[in-house]
Amino acid sequence: MEIAEALVLSQEKGLDLVEIAPQAKPPTCKLMDYGKYKYQQKKRSQKQKRSVTRRKEIKLRPKTDEHDRQTKLGHARKFIEKGHKVLVTMVFRGRETIHLDRGREILMEFAETLEDIAKVEQAPLREGRNRMNMVLTSK
Repeated sequence: MEIAEALVLSQEKGLDLVEIAPQAKPPTCKLMDYGKYKYQQKKRSQKQKRSVTRRKEIKLRPKTDEHDRQTKLGHARKFIEKGHKVLVTMVFRGRETIHLDRGREILMEFAETLEDIAKVEQAPLREGRNRMNMVLTSK
């Protein structure tokens, strides 16, 4: 189709004549609403730029066995590698609240083990009577 005919047709339909492939022989054009096209491209690029960081939680207790802690360390490592934040919660029950220092030691050991890929965003803080939280993020 000739350029003049295409321009007349685009004006009749109220659309824009947009050149798609200028290097092609003959150059290829398309009838479209160019403003709508640009808007959709902008929205599509914004959607791709958005990165979702979620906060994953791992719960421990002072009596959690070493093997179970290693398993939870592996889970935390996977979460951090994916870009998530990890909330490590130490839960105390009953008489375990006497051993807050032991809970803090376990949390710090947890952070030291993951220090190659993670940093401590929030140091272990006591929250309420029976909880202690620490937040880890990727370096």
